[in-house]
Amino acid sequence: MDRIDIHIEVPAVPFEELSNGSKGTDSETMRVQVNQAREIQAERFNKSVTRYNALMSSRDVRRHCALDRTCQNLLRHSVEEMGLSARAHDKILRVARTIADMEASEAITEPHLQEAVNYRTLDRDLWT
Repeated sequence: MDRIDIHIEVPAVPFEELSNGSKGTDSETMRVQVNQAREIQAERFNKSVTRYNALMSSRDVRRHCALDRTCQNLLRHSVEEMGLSARAHDKILRVARTIADMEASEAITEPHLQEAVNYRTLDRDLWT
């Protein structure tokens, strides 16, 4: 499990939500967002062999995933509470960087980090 970046349980969607016609993000909108995030990453890594956040080395993670004090405390607490490994720590930072890129944010903010931590829910179930 430690080698998988994102893992969450997805509950069944209630019939009412399926039948009322409400829509989430359509494929074209998502494609545009992903392409924009990839452009940000291409610019970030333009002088590197790394192409995407998922391929960042630990050194790249330290360089491109700097956290403010609040985010550092949040990550420290999450790692300690969930008993996460160094590998999981870096995966959370890579995912948080990608979430920030999807919002065209230069900095990883608390909501980005919280979302990335939440994508480790199966770790929480295994370690607590």
